[in-house]
Amino acid sequence: MPTANSSASNEAVTAALLVIGGKILSGRTKDQNISYIAEYLTAVGIDLKEVRVVGDEERAIIDALNALRHRYTYVLTTGGIGPTHGDITADCVAKAFGVTIDTDPRALAILHEWVETTGAEMNETRLRMTRIPKGADLILNKVSGRLASGSVM
Repeated sequence: MPTANSSASNEAVTAALLVIGGKILSGRTKDQNISYIAEYLTAVGIDLKEVRVVGDEERAIIDALNALRHRYTYVLTTGGIGPTHGDITADCVAKAFGVTIDTDPRALAILHEWVETTGAEMNETRLRMTRIPKGADLILNKVSGRLASGSVM
């Protein structure tokens, strides 16, 4: 599969963006990611071909991921990732790819370091954010020193 840095391939590198969240669909939250991501991808030579918005519903997320991942080089997601029990995106990604999800030792180490540095409290809610689908790579967030809201499969 081609990558954004692959100069040997003439095949276009494409992407889709899956925006997840009932608050986006209801209008309570205004999307601020689509144009930023579209501009960024264009700047690095990736052609954003589709943007899809779904609610916080397991079947809708899994179906959308499976449809998009078979059509495009990359699928990016926004929304729906966080520490609360209602955030189901990571679980849906694991189901879409047919892999398990569990605490990732790399993510746990990053969280421990962040807790130590900030003096924040370690709790079950934060620990939930260390659950990563098997086979995913972590994306570090240089701004906050923590994981970005996602991983790469």
